[in-house]
Amino acid sequence: MKDSKKLKLYIVDDHKLFREGLKLLLSTQDFVHHIYEASNGREFIENLSFVDCDVVLMDIEMPEMNGVEATEKALRMRPDLKIIVLSMYGDEQYYYKMVDAGVKGFVLKNSGIEKVIEAIRKVAAGENYFSEELLMNILNNMRDVGKSEPEAPDNEISEREMEILYHVCLGLSNQEIADKLFISKRTVDKHRANLLSKTGCRNTAALVMYAIKNKMIDI
Repeated sequence: MKDSKKLKLYIVDDHKLFREGLKLLLSTQDFVHHIYEASNGREFIENLSFVDCDVVLMDIEMPEMNGVEATEKALRMRPDLKIIVLSMYGDEQYYYKMVDAGVKGFVLKNSGIEKVIEAIRKVAAGENYFSEELLMNILNNMRDVGKSEPEAPDNEISEREMEILYHVCLGLSNQEIADKLFISKRTVDKHRANLLSKTGCRNTAALVMYAIKNKMIDI
């Protein structure tokens, strides 16, 4: 990335050692301009009015104000803010709330730094990011606990749309899907828009969760 594209990041996590370790690793990246820190959601929200940041790495369970509430408040203040959830195993109960709040991605805390970097780059570029490990974890969790009958979409989803949905759930961009399926990006754009309309999802993150929740894909 060129200097003009360097990013200002904000790490929100109540574990000081984790914050400092992640900050140290990310500060060596040439696309990072500055990294802010907050130890909980309340501190983050109080400082957000005075801080210009591009991507937020948000923990879920924190004292004083958790990641769900902080995300909701932050996106009311700054609707253009891009938030990535820092997730741990066992956080599944919060995933749908975080997606509804408007997060752009999820990264497991035990991921390697290269996954965190990939997530930041993708989300900064306007895409979504879900670690494949996390998607598998959600799927397995749902199989274990058992769920109610799948929710039917408003209109029947075509075979091509299902193919697009599968690749969306793998985290591919519209251009990457177009290249893989040998179709135009405009065609993928149209299919993705149709999927959002038919499922009633507001964004790609919600679409991914919808597909998993209703067992529409098998990763």
